[in-house]
Amino acid sequence: MKMVAAALPKRQNPPTEQDSMTARASVQTLSRYTRKDQSLRLCVVDVDDDAVIVLPPAAVDLLMLILKTMTAGQALTLIPQHAELTTVQAAEVLNVSRPFLIKLLDEGKIPYRKVGRHRRVLMEDVMTYKEAIDQRREAILDQLVADAQEQGGMGYD
Repeated sequence: MKMVAAALPKRQNPPTEQDSMTARASVQTLSRYTRKDQSLRLCVVDVDDDAVIVLPPAAVDLLMLILKTMTAGQALTLIPQHAELTTVQAAEVLNVSRPFLIKLLDEGKIPYRKVGRHRRVLMEDVMTYKEAIDQRREAILDQLVADAQEQGGMGYD
């Protein structure tokens, strides 16, 4: 049985003020118990039953990110790595306009497939492109800093 819903982006509205306060308290409590690359055991207390669940390290990291984002009063969108995005969704992930994204697709900088007349882009391909751009930007900034240091007297000594 295929889980289609799990592959779709999950968009959450901005948290209420009460949700932000609850998230802040949760972050403060959970941060005392989280250890890098270690599972976390949680005791769930219900009216009729108690249970212990174990969260793998990656889930703990994701939970903390979600709670910290909520604490800041921000909305969050989770997109599985294997998800297929519309051009609007892909443009949102890259924080670019849809026409700019279409240009990237037409230039072959990001792979896509056509479904009828519509383009679909894999989240993994969008993230690969984003990481490459981020690395290139970082290298350019490093070079600018090095050039400024060579010039001297520019506050980087």
